[in-house]
Amino acid sequence: MRTQVGIIGAGPAGLLLSHLLHLRGISSVVLEKRSREYVERRVRAGVLEQGTVDTLVEAGVGERMLREGLPHHGIELRYGGAGHRIAFEKLVPGRSITVYGQQEVVKDLIAARLAAGGDLRFEVEDVAVHDVDSERPYLTFGGERLDCDIIAGCDGFHGVSRPSIPEGVLTIYERNYPFAWLGILARVAPSSEELIYARNERGFALHSMRTPAISRFYLQVPPDARLDDWPDERIWGELKARLETVPGFELATGEILERGVTPMRSFVAEPMQYGRLYLAGDAAHIVPPTGAKGLNLAVADVRVLTEALTAYFKDGTTELLDAYSQTCLKRVWRAQHFSYWMTTLLHTFDEDDAYARRLQLSYLDYVTSSEAAATTLAENYVGLPF
Repeated sequence: MRTQVGIIGAGPAGLLLSHLLHLRGISSVVLEKRSREYVERRVRAGVLEQGTVDTLVEAGVGERMLREGLPHHGIELRYGGAGHRIAFEKLVPGRSITVYGQQEVVKDLIAARLAAGGDLRFEVEDVAVHDVDSERPYLTFGGERLDCDIIAGCDGFHGVSRPSIPEGVLTIYERNYPFAWLGILARVAPSSEELIYARNERGFALHSMRTPAISRFYLQVPPDARLDDWPDERIWGELKARLETVPGFELATGEILERGVTPMRSFVAEPMQYGRLYLAGDAAHIVPPTGAKGLNLAVADVRVLTEALTAYFKDGTTELLDAYSQTCLKRVWRAQHFSYWMTTLLHTFDEDDAYARRLQLSYLDYVTSSEAAATTLAENYVGLPF
């Protein structure tokens, strides 16, 4: 078999790249080790930046998102017994976020690729990357061989793409945080029209949503937290303790549909390319979910890579491909800083460090009282323009 671009991974990055390349007349094959059912049900991010929304609409895969997604024009920072709204419509006019689950984006992209005759292969085994430092790279899987001009590694943090780069080529930057997030999906209508980021002495909590009938919640927990230690009653009790700190607010509860513990870490691998292998999304970088940047960074990478591949295949020029990593990393590091900033601003760290807690509160007061500081948060949250 032969294709122009071999894509490893059928997450948002790989599927969107395949679709955008199709629109440019460039062929691709997508290889995914999981089943279609698994990738369409995998619950991940749910906050789409303005640029991500625009990209999906421009690509012709945004119809259901526009119909079912929940546009938000602000978020609430809750601390010290009061809520403080960051008003996007005032601070960054014309830009907002849309709450629409990552798994829904994946469903839309899979449907679009299959409708266009795209070559998506699920449940493939033993994917391996070969000869990316030559002009004839190829992939093997399940006893088959796929010859490519370019290979795109969109297979996430634990995929095969990044480890295929020889030792010593990559510089790794990472930070592990001393806590994790316990996340739940619950069959209950949201108790707030917008996301609530709650800073509490008991630990951070986030009130989010997926649909008018399904809510998403997160709790800061120890990094070694076990789900067995968190029955429904304890989860709802802790959410109430951390969120019901504003007079008149009452948290609605309901059936918990899914739950999981997510470690909090920051990770960047530089460069994001080696030979004819190009990394995108979580294969190259991870951010703590506080700033809602993971999926959006993947979309940004794919936009850059699409333009570079179009120039390569249509015009024979390599300037954009050569600059791919450098171009992407500018946005990656901005998102890294914003995610780190939001995380350190809202989470409880060392219980004995009273000085650090006072600094947190001081900066929260500044962000919620200064239009300049609030604008910085708002423009980073809705996503910097492409």
